[in-house]
Amino acid sequence: MEHYAFAAAVRGSDFTLGGPCRIGVEDGVIKAVDQLDTSLSATPRRMALPALSNAHDHGRPLSSSSFGAAGKPLETWLLRLAVMPSVDPYLAACAAFGRAAEGGCAAVMMHCTRPQGLDALPLEVRAVAKAARAVGIRLTFAVGMRDRNPLIYGHDAPVKARMGAAAQACVERYFQLPTLTHQEQLQQVEEVARAVDDLEVDIQFGPTGVQWCSQELLEGIATMSASTGRRVHMHLLETRHQRAWADEKFPQGIVRYLSDIGLLSPRLTLAHCTWARPDELELIAESGATIAINTSSNLHLRSGLAPVAAMWKAGCNVAMGVDGCALDEDDDAIRELRLNTLLHGPTGVFEDTTRQRMLAAATTLSRASLGHSGQALLAPGHPADWMTLNLEKLDPDQIMPLDCLDLFFSRATRRHLDRLVVRGRSVIEQGTLVTLNLEEVHDELRAMYRQALHQRGDLIDAWPDLEQQVAAHYRDRAGCC
Repeated sequence: MEHYAFAAAVRGSDFTLGGPCRIGVEDGVIKAVDQLDTSLSATPRRMALPALSNAHDHGRPLSSSSFGAAGKPLETWLLRLAVMPSVDPYLAACAAFGRAAEGGCAAVMMHCTRPQGLDALPLEVRAVAKAARAVGIRLTFAVGMRDRNPLIYGHDAPVKARMGAAAQACVERYFQLPTLTHQEQLQQVEEVARAVDDLEVDIQFGPTGVQWCSQELLEGIATMSASTGRRVHMHLLETRHQRAWADEKFPQGIVRYLSDIGLLSPRLTLAHCTWARPDELELIAESGATIAINTSSNLHLRSGLAPVAAMWKAGCNVAMGVDGCALDEDDDAIRELRLNTLLHGPTGVFEDTTRQRMLAAATTLSRASLGHSGQALLAPGHPADWMTLNLEKLDPDQIMPLDCLDLFFSRATRRHLDRLVVRGRSVIEQGTLVTLNLEEVHDELRAMYRQALHQRGDLIDAWPDLEQQVAAHYRDRAGCC
């Protein structure tokens, strides 16, 4: 049995900070946690916390801002992603998962809404799963599923008619629906699961969102999930435009609709819910479904601020995602945890449990939504997944004894991460990924993109026209001048 000693550790389901301790690990599981009698100075100045889990992401190889998508609202940002040429899926996933690990995540949900498409999907997902194994993280993969509304939410002929010929040609080339029927898409999920059966990957149904999926597809997913127990991962009410579309198409309520068809259940994770209303949150809470909030992504894409306090008040399970768009576009889940705590805590002099709730969101609840067994706790019998922060860096002034958790929530970022352990194996040491050379991976990807970018030259040239007409559609529907 291997042993690890720490000056402080965040332990228990209430995430209480304790003093020096030693953790014993065997076969990837915590076997013992012993309090140490030694003084703080005699123990390495490291604080141990449960590793984080990213409950919603898309595994993007590089930042979308590097491809001209900065500052765009979701509805045009999604279209701009087509500027990114296809690259090797293994390298792409290594980059995304390596950054996730350096941000403190031991587990990641990859909702694959835009596969590279260079090979059959089961083969691509196998390459992604091998990348997760090479990096050393736990992977959950949601197979993207959709069959309507590739350009806007609704009938797009009037929008295309206002475009010039070049933009129209780009729409036809880049924004087409999958050729598979909804039954074939359901079967494809099972084919993907079989392709990675030996690689410890949890495969989930990944409908992209109600506005992108027909009733037949959603009902088929609900039926298959109920019969197989396979979890479902889906976007819901991310933007004000999605809210308006949902109110028009589902006057009985979009969450009520999901409940009526059997999709709303403990097997479901809903990403965002930024525009969900109190009555909808109550339905989600009653169902046992999980909401994965993505605060930085919502800020970048001008989607708004999720009503987290209302989610908690309704009794919702709230998990934390990064969505490939952390505040500094660096996949720093540690900073994301702090940002969530700052934004969603109470104002004034009142009792505040936001820290504990956000720690639970980023660890235990996120882990559960990914379908992984065991809780994210530093306790015997639980998976040996933890991170340590360097207290020398976290408290460089060392003027007086301070609460390490106070320092964590005041200033911690990925630069304070010392080690990440997953399944008892060190993935990060001294703040750097040790399982592969992440910078070399990034350099290789950059070279691939630079070489292949000409393949998207038509879209880059036609973009101003395409963007203008799509944006005008949403402005007109919103009654904005």
